[in-house]
Amino acid sequence: MRPSKRREILDAATRVVQREGVTTLTYESVAAEAGMTKGGLLYHFPSREELLLGLHRHVAQNWELALEAQAGGTAQELSRDERFRAFVRLSQNPERAELLLMLEASEDPVANAAWDEVFGRWAPQPPGVPRPAEAPLSTGTQETQALDDDAAEAAAVQRFIARLAADGLWFYEALSTERLDPRLRERVTEEIIALAQSAEVLAE
Repeated sequence: MRPSKRREILDAATRVVQREGVTTLTYESVAAEAGMTKGGLLYHFPSREELLLGLHRHVAQNWELALEAQAGGTAQELSRDERFRAFVRLSQNPERAELLLMLEASEDPVANAAWDEVFGRWAPQPPGVPRPAEAPLSTGTQETQALDDDAAEAAAVQRFIARLAADGLWFYEALSTERLDPRLRERVTEEIIALAQSAEVLAE
C-alpha cells in the first residue's frame, strides 16, 4: 500500500531533524526533502506548530512499533519483564531524531504527552506515578501494584532505577562519539534487565 501524503511529509520531516536538528524544520526544508510544494504541506499542516506536533506523534508511534517488533507483541499482551526487556534492548543504537524531539518536547506538555504514553506502557514509572488510562497491563505475576508496604515500594524503586540505567545507556550512546563494544553493551543490557527482574524478589 502506498504511504499517505501525510505520512510521506512526516517521514521527510523526520529525516530533516535526524540530519540537521529541530530548529531547521521549516516548510521549505520539509517540502524539499519530500519533493512537494509548500502549498502541499500547508494543506496537511496549516502551521509549523501542527507539523511539529504531528512529527512528535509520528516518531513516538514509530518508536512504539519498533518496541512491539522487538518484544513480539503489544504492551497489553506482554508481561512487565517482557516489556522492559524490549525497552532496554531498543535503547541500543538510538536515533538522533528521537533524542532531539524528546528533548524539545520537554518544554511542551501537549507534545510531551505523545512520548509519555509510550514510556508509560513500556518502562517502569516513578513510584506512585500512574500509567496512562487504558486497559491494565500484565505484570506477569499477581502481586498488587499499591505502594502500601515497604517491600512493594522497594521493588518499585528498584524497577525505576533499572529504567534510569536504561535511559542512561540510551543517552550515552546517543551523545557519545564512540560506540560501545558490542560485547560490553550486551553485558550492560543484561545487567540492567537483571536489576529489574530482581525487583520481583523484593515484592514477594
